[in-house]
Amino acid sequence: MKSLLHSFLFLVCAMQSYAQNLSLSGIVVDTNNNPIELANIILLNEDESEILKGVSSDGIGSFSFNNLEAQTYIIKVSFIGYQPYKQKIVLLGNLDLKTIQLNEDSESLDEINITVRKPTIKREADRLIFNVENTALVEGNMLQVLKSTPGVLVMGDEITVKNTNPTVYINNRKVHLSSEDLNQLLEGSSANAIKSVEVITNPSARYDAESGVVLNIVMSKNLITGYNGSVYSDFTQAVFPRYNVGTSHFFKNKNISLNLNYNYSKDKVNRDGDDTVNYLDNVNVIDESWRSFTNRNTWSETHNLNTTFDYYINENNTLSVSSIATYLPYFKYRIDNLTIIRDNQGNFLSRFTADNLSRDNKYNLGFDLDYSHDFTKGQLVFNTHYTTYNYERNQGALSEFFDVNDNFQSRSAFNTNANQETQIIAAKLDYSLPVTDNSSFQTGVKFSNITTESNLSQFDVNLNTGNETLDVLNSDTFDYDERIFAGYMNYEISNEKFDLTIGLRAEQTNLEGASPVTFISNTQDYLELFPTVSFQYNISDQYNVYANYKRSISRPGYSDLNPFRFFLNDNYVIIGNPQLVPTFLDHYWVGTTLFDGLLTFEAYYQNFDGAISEIPRQNNNTNIIEYQSVNFDKTVEFGFDMVIDYSVTERWDTFFVTSFYNREEETNFGNGIVTQDQWSNYTNLTNSLSLLKDNSLSVYFDLIWLGKNLQGFQTVEDRLFSQLAISKTVFNKQGTISLSISDLFNTHNFDVATQYQNQFNKQFIDIDDRYIRLGFRYKFGNTKLEFNERTNELEERDRLNKTQN
Repeated sequence: MKSLLHSFLFLVCAMQSYAQNLSLSGIVVDTNNNPIELANIILLNEDESEILKGVSSDGIGSFSFNNLEAQTYIIKVSFIGYQPYKQKIVLLGNLDLKTIQLNEDSESLDEINITVRKPTIKREADRLIFNVENTALVEGNMLQVLKSTPGVLVMGDEITVKNTNPTVYINNRKVHLSSEDLNQLLEGSSANAIKSVEVITNPSARYDAESGVVLNIVMSKNLITGYNGSVYSDFTQAVFPRYNVGTSHFFKNKNISLNLNYNYSKDKVNRDGDDTVNYLDNVNVIDESWRSFTNRNTWSETHNLNTTFDYYINENNTLSVSSIATYLPYFKYRIDNLTIIRDNQGNFLSRFTADNLSRDNKYNLGFDLDYSHDFTKGQLVFNTHYTTYNYERNQGALSEFFDVNDNFQSRSAFNTNANQETQIIAAKLDYSLPVTDNSSFQTGVKFSNITTESNLSQFDVNLNTGNETLDVLNSDTFDYDERIFAGYMNYEISNEKFDLTIGLRAEQTNLEGASPVTFISNTQDYLELFPTVSFQYNISDQYNVYANYKRSISRPGYSDLNPFRFFLNDNYVIIGNPQLVPTFLDHYWVGTTLFDGLLTFEAYYQNFDGAISEIPRQNNNTNIIEYQSVNFDKTVEFGFDMVIDYSVTERWDTFFVTSFYNREEETNFGNGIVTQDQWSNYTNLTNSLSLLKDNSLSVYFDLIWLGKNLQGFQTVEDRLFSQLAISKTVFNKQGTISLSISDLFNTHNFDVATQYQNQFNKQFIDIDDRYIRLGFRYKFGNTKLEFNERTNELEERDRLNKTQN
């Protein structure tokens, strides 16, 4: 690691000698020679394929570009109400263009508003880019956008891509949240500022090795000086109503930019379940059937605050501070359960009720500090991150039991107090160096540390006196400390014939988990290498073939390693597993794209070494269901995909993907090896339309079919997901009315079955995902400047944002 750092510093110093300091300046005026303030000036390469820099004119119309190389440029100047200006420049020394005169264009005054566009999809060798800026989708929340992203499946709190849980990034910054907290953040955050979602199936070595698949949410950036803001609100009617209100603000001048987004949501979510557990005798014949009808209600109030502050020290140095804050001052979770017990002939034996009420209080505060320095040849970026997370839960459970004659028999109760404090510290240094005009080299180092302290105390309650007695066997504390040291190298080359990315990442992991009460401990110390290769060969402009390989890791979460036994009632318990080890994934895939991206075929193979999954295990002696995460001995998945991306008309785009895949799982639960496999199908059909003469009405319709599939030795039956999103701009296109409908055909709910050896149970799960949402957004501030950029220079803006991001 020290040698790598020394080499890195040598490269930084060496590249400073290449710096040049040529400049280009001028003044933008109108036909009366009056200066034009805040005109957009962008500098492109000679073939106009890439925007290199962009600035705005100041109060006297002047502008300047510094630290330029001697080469040929294209300069473009635009401002609302004027015809755009374009000139080719061969820069050999410092150049003053004097005055650039813009002529008035009366027709452009009718084009200053944002045009509602259709979502577009771009496929690259290692990723799929789903562009949603200014579409109907961005009038919802971030989670709604992810649900509509091709290849992404959202079920409850779980987000998956090809049966793998992706790592979520926002603007290439990792989001350090649990799956439940991440969903609350995404569902409570407006999607209006989203530019695109990148589904990176083969992340380069610069990403953490845990990032087997990355979902990178790219937020829009405004390069124009001024202030813009918006307020928005939406109302959702599901089983119960939900409310959401928020505001967004953006300010930029020559030296700083500030982006602030705040959101408040108040929700009540209903979940229903119908579960049957068939408890077996010693020859695996049904002895008793326990059927449970469960209603779960969640009340919550959530505050989300996201901020980004950029300070442009000069043209080559930028300092950024950003934060993601989530605070839940109110969270109530109630479970009402009725369980009916029958013998193997269906005769009634007894029943019991189990009611559970929990109240939570938690917050998650994440902060990032970034510093970037641009050399003429290369860039240095330093990032440090800090997260503090606090969680408290107070739970009360009450059960009542009835005999074979349905007469009251007895009651029992217990209370549980649980809390957890987590601190995450990370720092990384990245350096990128253009080797030639079409190749680059990246290297970097990273350190991260996670510490968590948690404890759980369970008390048996005497219902006659109300006195509580500590249940020592079901109370515990757990301390966890994880340290990861990482370094990587990555090389990329791209030309007309092929694109190649090859990288290697090394990660040293040290972790210690200990329970001082039960004396259970887990210590792991290992060094692993994670190679990455991505290759694409362009047969012609219309056809290409590609092949990718990546090795990644999935470490068990500290909550999974926690040995606590958390009882939901007397018969359902969640148990940690301190003996879990990491999962290693080898992912191979090959494919071809035909007809300039119209048609894509792909085949893939995934081998999971020690796949981790939380599964239910019924104890036929104690009649208790235990949910515990375990490592599987073998998990293999392979499949074949076909993708069609077609524009039916200029106003109508359609996207179709279908995947047929097989998943096999194998492990030994102590009673012999269990092997199961299942063929399944995933199909997604998306249609997006722009309607009316001014394209101000946008419609998006999405269908996802997920066939019968295998997940952790549980068979999940067929499901059909559907979503319709409509948006219409009003008030001279400064306001937007949106309507979205989820689960049009009432097919989001599903059945899950488990049957192997001495396990025999099934569930029906109602996820309360059928709703109608009505929203309104109003934009204000320096809107003309924003509209100028978004219409007259639309294509240039897209490329510039890509460059800046």
